[in-house]
Amino acid sequence: MIKLVACDLDGTLFNSKVTISDENIAAIRAAQDNGIEFLIATGRAPKQSRAVIRNYGLRTGFININGALVYDENDTLQVKHALPKQKVIAAANILRKHNIYFEIVTADHIYSEDISKRVFNLAHSLITLNPKLSFKQAVAISGGSNAMLNMTWVNNFEQLLRDPEIEVMKIIGFDSRGPALLTKIKQELALISDLAITSSSAINIEINDSHAKKGTALLDYAKKKGIKRDEVAAIGDNLNDESMIRDAGVGVAMGNAVPKIKELAQIETKTNNEDGVGYILRKFIKDNAKE
Repeated sequence: MIKLVACDLDGTLFNSKVTISDENIAAIRAAQDNGIEFLIATGRAPKQSRAVIRNYGLRTGFININGALVYDENDTLQVKHALPKQKVIAAANILRKHNIYFEIVTADHIYSEDISKRVFNLAHSLITLNPKLSFKQAVAISGGSNAMLNMTWVNNFEQLLRDPEIEVMKIIGFDSRGPALLTKIKQELALISDLAITSSSAINIEINDSHAKKGTALLDYAKKKGIKRDEVAAIGDNLNDESMIRDAGVGVAMGNAVPKIKELAQIETKTNNEDGVGYILRKFIKDNAKE
C-alpha cells in the first residue's frame, strides 16, 4: 500500500509548457482524498514552489532545494541542511574559474548578480523542456516569468556571504556550452568533501550539502510520519531525482525520464505531456483499494 508520494516538478508534474494539467491536479486531489500524502520534491526554494502550487489550488508538503529543507502541508519546517560557508566559497571559486553563471539559494531568497544572464539561462532551460520554442520566444517568456519575480539582485556574492544571518541551502549554476564542460566542473567540485552534486537539466549543476538529498529527506519525513519505506513512492525524470527514486519503496520513472532514472525505477509511467503523474497516482489509488 502506498501512503506517501514524492513528486518532482520540472519534466514530471509540469508539462513542457511548465504548467500542471487539469488531470494531474484532479489525480493529486483524489490521492489525498484516498489517504495518500503528496509531497512536491523540487530544487526550488520554498516561497517560489509554494506560490506555484498554491496557484493551482493545491495544498501539499514540500521537499525543497533538493532536500535541504522539508515542510509539511501546514508549512512547518521538518528538516534543514545548510551548506557551510567555506564550501560555498570553494564551490563558487570553481564556477567562476570556468565562467559559469550561478545563483545562491537560501530558505527565503534566490540571489543573482546579473539579471541579463538570469534571463539568458532561464530561456535556455525552457528550450530544453520545449525544443519547439525559438530562443526569442523563450527570452520573452523568461523575462515575465514568476522565476524572475522571485529573484533578489545583489552587487556581489562576497558581501552577501559575509552576512552571518545568511544560510546557503544550494548553489545552482547554468551553462549551455555542452556536457563535457559540466562533467569537468562536477569532477572538480567532487574534490570538495561532503557535497551533493546533481543536475535537473542538461545545462545546470546543483550543489547542496551531502545530507540534502531528495531521497534522504523523503525517508526522514516518512519516519516522522510513521510510514514504512515500502509504503513510499517517488516520481521523477532527471538525475537530481536519483536518490529518491533509489531510496523509495517504489521508484517511478516518467516516460520522458533520462535512461539512468528509467534503469533505476521499478515502474515507468507516461510522459509529462501525457499526465504521467496522474496516471500512476490513479493506479496507486486502485491498487490500495485492493489491499
